[in-house]
Amino acid sequence: MTDRLTKLGYLAGASRFRRISEKLQQDGDKIYRENGVSFKASWFSVYYVLCTSNSPQSIVEIAKQIGFSHITVKNVLRELKMEGLVIIKPNPLDKRSKLASLSHNGKLIFKKMEPLWLSFSKVLEEVFNSGHPDLMNILNRIDSEISKNPIHERIPNLPPKTIAIIDYRPSLKKSFKKLAGPWLLRVLDGNLEAEDAYTLNQPDNAYLKKGGFLFYAQYQTKIVGCVALKRLDDDTFEFAKLFIDPEYRNLGIATKLIERCIGRCKENLAKQLWLQTTMRMPQAHKLYYKLGFVDKKAPKQMEVLKRTEKIMCLPL
Repeated sequence: MTDRLTKLGYLAGASRFRRISEKLQQDGDKIYRENGVSFKASWFSVYYVLCTSNSPQSIVEIAKQIGFSHITVKNVLRELKMEGLVIIKPNPLDKRSKLASLSHNGKLIFKKMEPLWLSFSKVLEEVFNSGHPDLMNILNRIDSEISKNPIHERIPNLPPKTIAIIDYRPSLKKSFKKLAGPWLLRVLDGNLEAEDAYTLNQPDNAYLKKGGFLFYAQYQTKIVGCVALKRLDDDTFEFAKLFIDPEYRNLGIATKLIERCIGRCKENLAKQLWLQTTMRMPQAHKLYYKLGFVDKKAPKQMEVLKRTEKIMCLPL
């Protein structure tokens, strides 16, 4: 049954997150009770910081490490203290703040909770994967986006449309060559390799018919970027022909296109995502390393191009 929040779509986004969070916390509390541990799921983040810290922590320090508000951390510490799990003392270096550390009981229950957390983590992985195999990365992007540019600052100057990453459709076939063609010609001094000439003119046959994908970046109504996801075999993909219109660079479009490739690989249960590049693209290499790619030798199923000077792989 569709409820009222579902019907509201994006407007109820925060409410839907809260509802999911409350369900997870209620189940977490039940797991603790059934295992004889007097603990609340809502305490986890603050408690975990104290468990893994080598010294007492102030409210400000805890809040900074987990991205919670000061008042939230303060309230959790108060509840943990009432439960006898933490000790709160004045900060000798700052009379305005206090320092929190685990009590003897707080340290004792940590050993009981580790196996529970391991089981809970495995179940959460199954639940999150039912939504999307790349859900944690999606949540990280949402978290980063609203941290860099808060919602309340966007409303007065809300743009009609933001960047959208869309799948291939027939009307976009020519856009692939229009975007990537001139860039490749410059890189190759006007001489395309046979593979380039074929894929630029027949991207649907080169990628889609062989189990791959094509993605485009759309800014408002204009197509400003593209990338191909080439299937190498059942377990591996390679992304290629990543290009962004120079007028629209530094908007995070390349990252969004690569992350769509990563997400699609995970949806297809792939184990590795490969790429090949030249040494003339140091800025791109920084992005690849940031996303988790590492230098590796080409796998046997990869067709290495003549211009290739560097091969990288992302374990999935």
